[in-house]
Amino acid sequence: MPIEVLDPQVVSRIAAGEVVERPASVVKELVENSLDAGSSQISVEVRGGGVSLIRVMDNGSGIPSGEVELAFDRYATSKIGSLEDLESILSLGFRGEALPSISAVAQVDIVTRAAVESAGTYLSLRDGAVVNRESQGRSQGTTVTVKNLFRKVPARLKFLKSLTTENSHIANVVSRYALAFPEVKFVLFIDGRATLRTPGSGRLIDSIIEVYGLEVAQNILEIKDEGWEGGAAISSPLVTGMVGSPRISRSNRDYLSLFVNRRWTSSRLLAWAVEEAYHGLLMPGKHPVAIINISLSPKEVDVNIHPTK
Repeated sequence: MPIEVLDPQVVSRIAAGEVVERPASVVKELVENSLDAGSSQISVEVRGGGVSLIRVMDNGSGIPSGEVELAFDRYATSKIGSLEDLESILSLGFRGEALPSISAVAQVDIVTRAAVESAGTYLSLRDGAVVNRESQGRSQGTTVTVKNLFRKVPARLKFLKSLTTENSHIANVVSRYALAFPEVKFVLFIDGRATLRTPGSGRLIDSIIEVYGLEVAQNILEIKDEGWEGGAAISSPLVTGMVGSPRISRSNRDYLSLFVNRRWTSSRLLAWAVEEAYHGLLMPGKHPVAIINISLSPKEVDVNIHPTK
């Protein structure tokens, strides 16, 4: 077979495989877009483990009518514009891959309105192509609806676990960002039932109550520095958050939430450092409860190492 440039539809499907691993990946990308848009309220609704339906609604800045279709072009983004911008990324998203990747493996509808516009814009996509566009009423913000995820990728559907497991992954994503952004009001509906509501008060302890419960909140201590919403440090790292008493230790590491510049991260080194601080205080097989954010200069963090950021 001769060397040829792949068809754009094939390229989109391959790229989607890196960005969209499971329904929780879609939720993560859409929630990050909402946060980057400056939303103070984010509602997430899922059905059928996120395969049948994922809907994320926000009250953020919205997308101008003339840019809605462009948002579904690969590598189209409003968050960076030059090579230098990659060294100072403060937004959660920046690659311009999320929306085109999702639309390549699902049916996607979007309704969005920017503040300067009198009406919203509705766009419907199938297989990454626009099939309908019209004006539609909406308050400022964006609603993205994803249906029939992986409908044309049966191998990926077989990879997915039970509805309970997929719902758990989705709830985990929303809960982590509810902890990272306590000033944002999050609501999560799973199959019509509200499973999480945070007040958006800006107080981390209020989000902890809703995510982990009152017992954890009553046995947790604050790491005092310049505040959870202090942004990225300019010269030296700032560590903020809350850590639990040994009495509320858990049998797994699910209650250990680590963030770098409020970006949820998985790091064995950081997890080990936190657990070492509890050395001698926990029973064997037990793990601490901790929500920790490390604020660094964006030039000290390379988030461009993988499509999942």
